[in-house]
Amino acid sequence: MNEKATRKDWLGLSVLVIPILLVSMDISVLYLALPAVAADLEPTSNQTLWILDLYGFFLAGLLITMGSVGDRIGRRRLLMIGAVVFGAASVLAAFSTSPEMLLVARALLGVGGATIAPSTLSLIRNMFHDPAQRKEAIGLWTAGFAGGGAIGPVIGGFLLEHFWWGSVFLVNIPVMALLLVSAPLLVPEFKDPNPGKFDPISVVLSIAAMLGIVYAIKHGAQEGFDAATISTALGGLVLGYFFVDRQRRATDPLIDITLFAERAFSAAVLVQFLVIFALTGFSLFASQYLQLLVGLGPLAAGLWLLIPAGTAGLGAVLSPTLSKIVPTGTIIAGGLVLIAVGSLTLSFVGTNSGIPLLITGMSLITLGVGAASTLNSDIVLTAAAPEKAGTASALSETGAELGGAVGIAILGTIGTTVYRNGLQDSLPPETPPEIAGPASETVGGGMAVAEYLPPPLNDALRELAASSFIDGLNLAAAWCAAGMGISAFVVYLLLRGKRLQPHMAD
Repeated sequence: MNEKATRKDWLGLSVLVIPILLVSMDISVLYLALPAVAADLEPTSNQTLWILDLYGFFLAGLLITMGSVGDRIGRRRLLMIGAVVFGAASVLAAFSTSPEMLLVARALLGVGGATIAPSTLSLIRNMFHDPAQRKEAIGLWTAGFAGGGAIGPVIGGFLLEHFWWGSVFLVNIPVMALLLVSAPLLVPEFKDPNPGKFDPISVVLSIAAMLGIVYAIKHGAQEGFDAATISTALGGLVLGYFFVDRQRRATDPLIDITLFAERAFSAAVLVQFLVIFALTGFSLFASQYLQLLVGLGPLAAGLWLLIPAGTAGLGAVLSPTLSKIVPTGTIIAGGLVLIAVGSLTLSFVGTNSGIPLLITGMSLITLGVGAASTLNSDIVLTAAAPEKAGTASALSETGAELGGAVGIAILGTIGTTVYRNGLQDSLPPETPPEIAGPASETVGGGMAVAEYLPPPLNDALRELAASSFIDGLNLAAAWCAAGMGISAFVVYLLLRGKRLQPHMAD
């Protein structure tokens, strides 16, 4: 008999949505703040990409370890530790005076985020035992993530128009304070009563393998298949092999490898990777398009981005109800199809196509993300025993964070490479290095340099920068559309006819 959730459990759910709002806001406000950060700290294009995805880089590397730690010391306790670390790192980021200082702050935010992320979903698993209520809770949790994406640009836009860019990080402080006060009152503590021996060797192997693989993807997307890419990729894969082999033989493994024997669980982790891949990659393009090409201020750009954020929430709230009449696998695969259609729409965006086409493409992508993620998370949480929910959710979050890091690395680098080649091929040979250098790095650099040129050179550089940026966006969107279409078919086959039953301990 599945016990129904109490009013206190639903109030506790609102507490668990707080850190998700925070993480989502932190991503979206950084996109809007990027032009101001670039103007103030003057990072290179490579540093700019690292500022965006170093958070996900460390988050992905530490999630598996932190999921296991939460199962052992208590998920609420881990959540509160993460709140303290995240808040302190936010202060460091806000007052950064160099690209390197901001990179360190982003790394520490990733460490804090890795303690928060596995705790929220796994606590939902333990608080909501009734399958229908759990789907509703996960839908609200996913909608909260979308809500953060909606609130973040508006709050961030207001702050950026009235204060310096560091203020967007300081909004994390009151949110973390609220979490620290409310969590002990409303969220019950859960941990594995028999966690077994903690294996530090597995911890080291998991972190080193993940960091090696993510770095290889990031570096390879930027620099190509050079010695560093190949060596770190091979090193990460070899360490990953030893990690998996150790988990198979261990009496008390860090993660339960047998979860991947369930086809639906493997498909769910893959889907988490795919949806966040598309969401993070194109959110970066959208914010740059609205500010640098359309010429909107941060607040106006944030208000426009409310629309796709709202469709994400709509998909998250409606998918549990739709799953009562449509198979779960069909809805999840359909979400990927929506992402493919949205990406295809973005491949037709032009320098003069205006805002509606961009927002339509982004809204289709976020609708698919919201619909797929909600049911996908339910598959993950019901695959493991309740006392192992932290580890299971950590595996899912690892897939998501890898998707975020790879999305920025691959899609962002496609855009940067096409932009750079377009500028370098079209700039007059006699262009001074002090103009050609910054203009060729990023579209923001190109627009900034144009401000200092006399007419008609300024307009010519703006048009060249805009068209090169659009070429990169279109190519990235076309490749993403094709990949998502193929992935939707594969995921449909994996989930077709599958009915993943909740663990008997539920």
